[in-house]
Amino acid sequence: MIFSKSYCPHSTRVKELFSSLGVGYNILELDQIDDGATVQEVLSEITNQRTVPNIFVNKVHMGGCDRTLQHGLGGTCVNVGCIPKKLMHQAALLGQALHDSRKFGWEYNQQVKHNWETMIEAIQNYIGSLNWGYRLSLRENAVTYVNSYGEFVEHHKIKATNRKGQETYYTAAKFVIATGERPRYLGSQGDKEYCITSDDLFSLPYCPGKTLVVGASYVALECAGFLAGIGLDVTVMVRSILLRGFDQEMAEKVGSYMKQHGVKFLRKFVPVMIQQLEKGSPGKLKVVAKSTEGPETIEEIYNTVLLAIGRDSCTRKIGLEKIGVKINEKSGKIPVNDVEQTNVPYVYAIGDILEGKPELTPVAIQAGKLLARRLFGGRLEKCDYINVPTTVFTPLEYGCCGLSEEKAIEVYKKENLEVYHTLFWPLEWTVAGRDNNTCYAKIICNRLDNDRVIGLHILGPNAGEVTQGFAAAMKCGLTKQLLDGTIGIHPTCGEIFTTLEITKSSGLDITQKGC
Repeated sequence: MIFSKSYCPHSTRVKELFSSLGVGYNILELDQIDDGATVQEVLSEITNQRTVPNIFVNKVHMGGCDRTLQHGLGGTCVNVGCIPKKLMHQAALLGQALHDSRKFGWEYNQQVKHNWETMIEAIQNYIGSLNWGYRLSLRENAVTYVNSYGEFVEHHKIKATNRKGQETYYTAAKFVIATGERPRYLGSQGDKEYCITSDDLFSLPYCPGKTLVVGASYVALECAGFLAGIGLDVTVMVRSILLRGFDQEMAEKVGSYMKQHGVKFLRKFVPVMIQQLEKGSPGKLKVVAKSTEGPETIEEIYNTVLLAIGRDSCTRKIGLEKIGVKINEKSGKIPVNDVEQTNVPYVYAIGDILEGKPELTPVAIQAGKLLARRLFGGRLEKCDYINVPTTVFTPLEYGCCGLSEEKAIEVYKKENLEVYHTLFWPLEWTVAGRDNNTCYAKIICNRLDNDRVIGLHILGPNAGEVTQGFAAAMKCGLTKQLLDGTIGIHPTCGEIFTTLEITKSSGLDITQKGC
């Protein structure tokens, strides 16, 4: 039930949110009834809220516009991760599609430009709808949501402190820690004062302008990619290697494509000082960087400096030491057994804070779901952390499942592996005149185990969609023979895995002459 006023823009935003979610609601427009002022006075006495909209769900007061649209539920992925990242990636892809469209006969004369504010507003509205949906789902399932900072004070007891400083204590038989991570800062002069992180970028109210991205993680390259894709001047400053932990041949191909499409790279440099030259939205910042290989320093001016150098686990200030939960002192990660149980039997942990587990949202969801079923549903199934697929949403997407080539050699030895690979030319790229030897696919097979596929890698359009299907096949024990016996769907990028013939060891040419 929404108590509203027909002319109130905040009421309109809430109505639009509910409509977009398909949530049925009733409205009472207080400015269009005779006793509207009286009704609002009564509402104020009941709820201690004097403004509209005033919202009730299942007869329970939910609050006003700000409370309804407040962000938070859904964690990193929904608010400052996968969701806004993929939508901004899509914005950049649409720009490329506009460029390609002329070759396909689309004619347009007007100047096409990108509006940052429009994009941000649309993305944040969608995120707000997800936040509301989760909040509603919790309420429908009788889950109490406490918006407070929690910390252990003794065994089986936590203290929750809200934003007003009010403290409440809770006890429980079992606890699940799922606190996630926060972006790391450089620790150099001016970093916290003048730099932003990915947590800030996705809701930044102004276009960042000329941007320096510090870091070489997938977050760094994804952000650099879509910022360049919407037409900004972007430089990536890299301390050592790209995409640490990923296949390095694929990582270098990702970087090469980005470089060819306008992203500049400063390799083997780290920032040592960020100085504000001008305030503004954006302002101007001077960055001083030092070489990692010698005394050389460089200076450059940017509008925005985006830090993407990793994330730190939120485990050090939640009282774990008071109940004896062990953490890795260097990383803050929590070691767990194969049922996500810490060294304290009644405390469990899931998500990015786990030591040695993939830092991916679907992994946390799966682990949490199976943990709940084991604890309260009488089930036994454990989370399988092997062969977890993932995709890096750089301008040319990189999808992978299983081992990198480096890891496969380390585990199985090079002489026991066969690597099949090829370059390929997506049909959509042919008429558009895009490069015919950029996209790349390879599989790594264990010769001692019936040529079982232990690593699958693809660099190309829609790599995430392609990788997801093959991940299921790898979970079922995919072999090279099974791939060869699979008929491909033509013309698609995914079919390339059904026609791989050339091995790396043969040294044969893999360049493509046609589709």
